[in-house]
Amino acid sequence: MRKLCPNIDREDGLETVLEVPIPDEMLTSMGSNVQLRWQNMLTWMKAQTSDKWSQPVIARRLNELRFLLYLVGSPLIPLQVQVGHSVHKPLRDSSIQASTAKYIVQQYIAATGGQAALNAVHSMCVTGQVKIKASEFYQANETISVKNAEEAGGFVLWQKDPDLWCLELIVSGCKVICGSNGKISWRHSNNQQAPISKGPPRPLRRFLQGLDPRSTANLFIDAACIGEKIIDGEDCFILKLETSPAIRETQSGPNYEIIHHTIWGYFSQRSGLLIQFEDSRLLSMRIKEDDEVFWETSTESVMEDYKCVDGVNIAHSGRTHVKVFRYGEQSSNHKKEMEEKWKIEDVDFNIWGLSKDHFLPPTEIKNEKRGRRLI
Repeated sequence: MRKLCPNIDREDGLETVLEVPIPDEMLTSMGSNVQLRWQNMLTWMKAQTSDKWSQPVIARRLNELRFLLYLVGSPLIPLQVQVGHSVHKPLRDSSIQASTAKYIVQQYIAATGGQAALNAVHSMCVTGQVKIKASEFYQANETISVKNAEEAGGFVLWQKDPDLWCLELIVSGCKVICGSNGKISWRHSNNQQAPISKGPPRPLRRFLQGLDPRSTANLFIDAACIGEKIIDGEDCFILKLETSPAIRETQSGPNYEIIHHTIWGYFSQRSGLLIQFEDSRLLSMRIKEDDEVFWETSTESVMEDYKCVDGVNIAHSGRTHVKVFRYGEQSSNHKKEMEEKWKIEDVDFNIWGLSKDHFLPPTEIKNEKRGRRLI
């Protein structure tokens, strides 16, 4: 991945450090030679705040990318994970399913480095690359062909416990920034007013895809073991977690309601590691007084290539598949499938000098009354 941008105006000038590293593939697609590629990259960067994004063709293209990046690249989990605390829940008065789940979580903690190693991590910085594509789009009983080319990009992710994090994700000219300052969760993209969450801070789903074992353990410590399943030839225990009505209510808004949100984790019986992570959400949205539309989103992530970093076992690659259904009495049914392949390039723990000031939301959303809720 490219982390430095050369000085095009002066050959002896200093190189510029890119805020978000970009894959070589993304740079290669921008021109036939090195100088032209970087010139096009700089032109694109300067155009982020221009009026060109309002042109219909460009705006439609940007909306498609934004839809992919929101649903696949930067989704949130509607639970407040206490990452700043050690995982410890008594087995007394627990059901067999709950007790089994707690035992599986303890095995997962041991497999990812142990409680001491996980508690020694207070902050992290992760850089990686992604490839995102949308597959066939279904409307009613018709199948509509869509562009199936992969969109390449990169991301940088910062975290400081208990619940401070920030993600910058750039894919094919569309940039999404989202984060949590410990009080609100927020997200926005280039040339768009940022939505704001008025509920409790929520973790980024990407943390639970093998990047943050402590958050994963805290999430599933209250789950129940519901059985076993073979995933890619690996015998796994299945842990299931239902979002409570109280949490769903806090995450709902005046025009929409989260009907259910269910989470599953598949833990290898052999290694104890998290092999697959799934969640499914059903949301109802009121468009008119007598018209209600339902959105159902199912997301499945497979984690691979676990490697130890400073004693902590981290998944360094994987893929995520998303299915989105839209239906209602007075609206046509839609179905869309998306996929992301991701690879971690660098992971660093306990970043010196990383403070709360690094996780402040953009100035545009400091006025909470003007913001929109994240859903």
